[in-house]
Amino acid sequence: MKRKALIAGNWKMHMTVLEGCRLAAEIVASCKDYTDREVLLAPPCTIISEVSHILAGSKIILSSHNVCWEEKGAFTGEISPTMLQDAGASCAIVGHSERRQVFFESDEVINKRLKGALAFGLMGILCIGETLEEREAGNTQAVLERQVRKGLADVPASQMKQVVLAYEPVWAIGTGVTASKEQVQETHAALRQLISEIYEKDIAEGLRILYGGSVKATNVDELMSQQDIDGALVGGAALDSISFARIINFE
Repeated sequence: MKRKALIAGNWKMHMTVLEGCRLAAEIVASCKDYTDREVLLAPPCTIISEVSHILAGSKIILSSHNVCWEEKGAFTGEISPTMLQDAGASCAIVGHSERRQVFFESDEVINKRLKGALAFGLMGILCIGETLEEREAGNTQAVLERQVRKGLADVPASQMKQVVLAYEPVWAIGTGVTASKEQVQETHAALRQLISEIYEKDIAEGLRILYGGSVKATNVDELMSQQDIDGALVGGAALDSISFARIINFE
């Protein structure tokens, strides 16, 4: 099955309104009328609304960095799915390694966030990934299987078309160290097999699995040449319009 590639730019905690709108406009200008790939931007929640106006008329998907599972209520510091939709977003990233490592979000909380996003019609990007310690101990597959099974707990097959999986080995994020294309392909193939066991083969074959971890203009082509790498979740390189444009226009 030919899956449409997805190149996602995670701006993390960067960009003021002016900076973000300028960057978004530069990215819009660099995008072509693709039929084989999609582009996604995830700015800080404070500028989602402003960036949405810049993206109007383009096909670029707008995402948040996180989402609450409730529509409203006493959840100080959280943002609901409907608030995100009102601001112009149609997607939410959940389970990013920084949420897991820095803010101690558990698999159970991440699962609630994903289900909340899906329930309100948002696309959900579920991030998974092992630490260097877990990898060196030979626990990569066990860690990823736990994160996938717990992250997708009680997510019905009917909602899996809204789900994107993003494999981000923690040891490769922002470090300049990139897993080899062979390592990533092997891991993605194993993840797809796991999804086929949890659901069925057709769902697994249709699921987009992104790679994140120091993806840049100089390595995106070889990564995207692999059968089971369906896109990239880009961090640092997404903050530079020239670098990100090169990644979007991978060959």
